[in-house]
Amino acid sequence: MNPLLQKFDTPYGTAPFSKITNEHYKPAFEKAIALAKEEVDAIVLNTEAPTFLNTTVALENSGDLLGRISSIFFNLNSAETNDEMQQIAQEVSPLLSEFSNDIRLNEDLFKKVKAVYDQKDSLNLNGEEMMLLEKQYKGFSRNGANLNDEDKATLREIDTKLSKLSLTFGENALAETNAFELHI
Repeated sequence: MNPLLQKFDTPYGTAPFSKITNEHYKPAFEKAIALAKEEVDAIVLNTEAPTFLNTTVALENSGDLLGRISSIFFNLNSAETNDEMQQIAQEVSPLLSEFSNDIRLNEDLFKKVKAVYDQKDSLNLNGEEMMLLEKQYKGFSRNGANLNDEDKATLREIDTKLSKLSLTFGENALAETNAFELHI
């Protein structure tokens, strides 16, 4: 049983690090991505008119498990890495980049987000809700939702390369930091 996919039965819901091994990460990422896709698909396939609750809030709450696993893994990878963790990071980073693009470039999902955004003045939202809605809409817009199909494909390629290069840069910086010696 993968502890990353279970509810953490620990004080304050902290990660049970003593039970997590490197073999747990990749299957957990794959399962969490699949679950997050199902959550997003449920928003897209909902036949009701888009509302703040069934679109904005539902999208904000989607992918919680993936976020939790990512936080645990990438914090450990940057603080206490090893060759095996770096290999896992090289394998899952493109998956995460692809998943992110699948959401941000999903035309049907963006139409729903835009429909809610376009009616924002009549929704009687409080400050936090308005900020969430604007942040979500701008996130889609700034990450390519308004691009044509050819430019979206180019953006996907760039994002995949960037995720790998960013990871490699971080690994190199960490290796240099760890190799530093001060001779007195």
